[in-house]
Amino acid sequence: MATNGTANATPAGPTGPTGPRRPWHGILVATALPLTPDLSVDYDRYAEHCAWLLENGCDGVVPNGSLGEYQVLTPRERARVVETAVAAVGGERVMPGVAAYGSAEARRWAEQAGEAGCAAVMLLPPNAYRADERSVLAHYAEVARAGLPVVAYNNPVDTKVDLVPGLLARLHGEGWIQGVKEFSGDVRRAYRIAELAPELDLLAGADDVLLELAVAGAKGWIAGYPNALPRACAELYRAATAGDLATATPLYRQLHPLLRWDSRVEFVQAIKLSMDLAGRYGGSVRPPRMPLLPEQEATVRAATEKALAAGLS
Repeated sequence: MATNGTANATPAGPTGPTGPRRPWHGILVATALPLTPDLSVDYDRYAEHCAWLLENGCDGVVPNGSLGEYQVLTPRERARVVETAVAAVGGERVMPGVAAYGSAEARRWAEQAGEAGCAAVMLLPPNAYRADERSVLAHYAEVARAGLPVVAYNNPVDTKVDLVPGLLARLHGEGWIQGVKEFSGDVRRAYRIAELAPELDLLAGADDVLLELAVAGAKGWIAGYPNALPRACAELYRAATAGDLATATPLYRQLHPLLRWDSRVEFVQAIKLSMDLAGRYGGSVRPPRMPLLPEQEATVRAATEKALAAGLS
């Protein structure tokens, strides 16, 4: 069991302009996972990718999210992905996803993250069924007992469980979560969350609402498209959170044809294709995901090539 904190702890981290930077602040990349031609995990390439992201303006990485295809990894692969990221960039820069069907299993993944040296974890609500509020509360309470700060991940589109602002306020009030990756797409929630739980950190969870949530006070962005274009995405994030709309707005318009793919079912395939086109290694996905349809590939290819031609990287 992790012993380097409590459910209410805010671990020390690098210092930002307003004091210590919490591990979930800034632009954190939900990392795509490179696979070899036989679909095994290429750990060396993954380590290089994590380091490259930080070298190009990002603040941290989030392994074992949906973009990292955690659902189709073996337990050993999933653990090694976290260990690889920590070895590459340091545990204070790694916030793994610890989602699992059972609360006990999710807690074990949080404990593994703590043992690997991570400073925080990201957790979906129960997603094996449409959980009620009692189940959601119990789930987060159990995982918080692992001792690491928890960032909730609200993705009602995929999980069918909606962490509405009132429920988030309850979870935060109990000390079970310290932030929320908000993926509902409803930017109005940012203001309600701030009213009900002003100390709960809001993180943009969908690439295509980054600007709107940054203006509303988001403290971070758990992002997909920096896997392909980290410098441009980092510039967008920093301008947006600084209130520099003269820089952020035109850049957001340029990137938005790509950013909106982060909210599509085929987001893993789209981002990996953009990585390939940008000179990174995206590669294949594991079944049951399938390659993009020809018209989808053409759309992603055209948008990526246009961004690259404009000098975005």
